[in-house]
Amino acid sequence: MRSALLIVLGLVIGILGSVFTFSALHQRTPLPKAVMTVMAYHSSELHHAVKAGQCDAAAIATNLARLQSAALDIPGAFKGVEQPFLRASDKLQDAVGSAVTAAPTSCAALATTLQPVDDACDSCHKRFR
Repeated sequence: MRSALLIVLGLVIGILGSVFTFSALHQRTPLPKAVMTVMAYHSSELHHAVKAGQCDAAAIATNLARLQSAALDIPGAFKGVEQPFLRASDKLQDAVGSAVTAAPTSCAALATTLQPVDDACDSCHKRFR
């Protein structure tokens, strides 16, 4: 009787320990998703401006700067990732940096400038998502 009670007690403690462990592992930091959400927002704002034909230079510069800021947060948000992911992140940062430097003022220029940024995003999402 005593050994059966100890076995049941051991099983209960093991189950509780497993539940707490899986719960702790599931509660990761929301930073990676937040960085991607911010980048998606600013990218979509730029694409909507091109589609609507309303490309205000100040709004373009603001969205590109914020997109660049979020792109720079990727390595810190995704700590412990593999080197190929970090290289893809560097390519995105370079593409966004070039877009900021180009400072497009027309919709045609913005569309051309966004293409390398979109390509960098797509290639990374196809490989690592």
